[in-house]
Amino acid sequence: MLTDPIADYLTRLRNAIKAKHRVVEIPASNIKKEITKVLFDKGYIQSYKFDEVGPQGTIKIALKYNPVTKQSAIVKLERVSKPGLRKYSGSSTLPRVLGGLGTVIISTSKGVMTDKEAKTLNVGGEVLCFVY
Repeated sequence: MLTDPIADYLTRLRNAIKAKHRVVEIPASNIKKEITKVLFDKGYIQSYKFDEVGPQGTIKIALKYNPVTKQSAIVKLERVSKPGLRKYSGSSTLPRVLGGLGTVIISTSKGVMTDKEAKTLNVGGEVLCFVY
């Protein structure tokens, strides 16, 4: 049993990027699926596929690399809110990553979304991770 499935998800992505893998396979959950959709919408990953095999299912993520420099689209993935210390933020106090160039993924009452979407909807929530 994992105590922090989101941290495991981010670590698997980080390890696959460091090893220059094209595809990474991760055990699925609803919040991991939503985070994957946000990463795809923001252009950090090339594609994804949800496989409903077995009781849990898996997520297959095709990572995105620059064709010339072979550098990943994701430079850093950082977990913010942890099981031992949750981090919540209101719509007016949402954190910024790289002066607004990075993405903050937030779990709100209206679903998992980026900081910019949460600001336009005027909702706050749990700050899951920083991506840039």
